[in-house]
Amino acid sequence: MTDLTLGATHRTLRDEVTRELRRRILSGELVQGTRLVEDRLATALGVSRNPVRESIRVLAAEGFVQVVPRLGATVATLSIEEGEELFDVRMAIEGLAARLAARKRSPESALRLRQLLDQAREAVDSGRLEEVAEFNTAFHLAVGEAAGNSYLSLMMQPMLQRAQWIFSQTAAARGAHSWTEHLSLCEAIVAGDEDEAQARAVAHVAAARRSFLAAVGRTVKHPND
Repeated sequence: MTDLTLGATHRTLRDEVTRELRRRILSGELVQGTRLVEDRLATALGVSRNPVRESIRVLAAEGFVQVVPRLGATVATLSIEEGEELFDVRMAIEGLAARLAARKRSPESALRLRQLLDQAREAVDSGRLEEVAEFNTAFHLAVGEAAGNSYLSLMMQPMLQRAQWIFSQTAAARGAHSWTEHLSLCEAIVAGDEDEAQARAVAHVAAARRSFLAAVGRTVKHPND
């Protein structure tokens, strides 16, 4: 977290406040169920109440904040059932993304994936968990970009933001395993092996599901994943 107030920057305040609040939610700095008081947030961020209020609306539309009339806004609570639903969708979408990325592989996409893997390895080795979660999301987005499908790209950004929320809760246990699985997926994509890329992407999401369920104390519903 930076010592500079956001009001000291020259960027669009609503976007900056939204980005910062989203970061705090994803990292767990603002835990689920935390009440979001506009005045306090405005003071902490060095801005007026208006960009905070607008940002809360944006985050509510994204599903990170819950707004109840007369009670105000709180950080939303992600239920186990919602997490399971997210993993179901991720398996389908990310499996397809990996298949298309392998089909349309290029030197540029391969370089981008490898760069992200190198950065993620450094973050894992240094125990920088928030960065591990960010690089995890960046890698999956890069696979989506490599797939070269505009409709797929539209779906992946909001889906992966929610996935990062879950991953942040398991980053300490999953970081090294996730990096190894990403490396394996990257190899299949670079090799142009569509079937293997899809299979490895699905297996990776299945492993993330098992880690999430273990963290919340629930057994895996789908033993064949």
